[in-house]
Amino acid sequence: MLIADRYELEELPLGQGGMGAVHRAHDKHLDRRVAVKFLHLPGGRDVELEQRFIREARILARLEHAGAPTLYDFGMFDQRLYQVMQFIDGVTVSDVVGEYGPLPVPWAASIAAQACAVLAAAHALSICHRDLKPTNLMLCPDGSVKVLDFGLAMLRESDVAQFTRAGQILGTPAYMAPEQIQRGVAEPRSDLYALGCVLHEMLTGRQLFTGPTAYAVFEKQVRERPAPVPGVPAELDRLLQDLLEKEPDHRPADASVLFGRLQPFAHELPMLPGFLTPPSVASPVRMYARMVGRVLADEA
Repeated sequence: MLIADRYELEELPLGQGGMGAVHRAHDKHLDRRVAVKFLHLPGGRDVELEQRFIREARILARLEHAGAPTLYDFGMFDQRLYQVMQFIDGVTVSDVVGEYGPLPVPWAASIAAQACAVLAAAHALSICHRDLKPTNLMLCPDGSVKVLDFGLAMLRESDVAQFTRAGQILGTPAYMAPEQIQRGVAEPRSDLYALGCVLHEMLTGRQLFTGPTAYAVFEKQVRERPAPVPGVPAELDRLLQDLLEKEPDHRPADASVLFGRLQPFAHELPMLPGFLTPPSVASPVRMYARMVGRVLADEA
């Protein structure tokens, strides 16, 4: 299929979510790989979903960070909205945990810390992700992490309406903060709670709260405190407990503070065979990051 006389799409989608399907494509004009995301409307036109899809594009256009995909283009084809984004080569954290099991502490901390860097940039722009989970975190072969799918992201501005359907809570139950469930309110510390659920899953190899229905999971999110995670440093387990506090004010102050508390555990990262390029292969991203990391390092 050819979109806008420019993007040649592969027939089968790379993935499919609640809002749409993502296809690998080739940009004929610039001769490069891209990802094209179509808004999926099985029941005909849906104004709210269209507004959410447009808002996601505007958020991606505003959020300029190496840990978030770049938006290249946006438009409509055959009465369907589409986004053209940077193609990300990697695997989701969900797939890594599913195949590897519990991740080594340094890798769990590194992935969470990289997500913190993206969240810090997003929160500085008054953007809350609202749907952070292992399938929305992608580990690239060079070890970098991308935060994906800002489809439920919210601009925390007084003149921006919150998009919700009557009787429906937007998000993924296993990673939703209690305030999202009880009051439909999302704030930066709600994203930190979700990241705490992800960190717990990376360290244990299983979801923190599960149940036969979404409401059973909601009940656990609101009322149950997680048990200590065996085999991890006491300070990291304490951080996990702080992240998963039911009251937002009891969690770390912001993503930058959380990054600082995760950083000591993200050292001497072991190889993850099958997921990463070996150290013997030159990585321009790692080379660049190594030098950036030395800038004002004494103040870190």
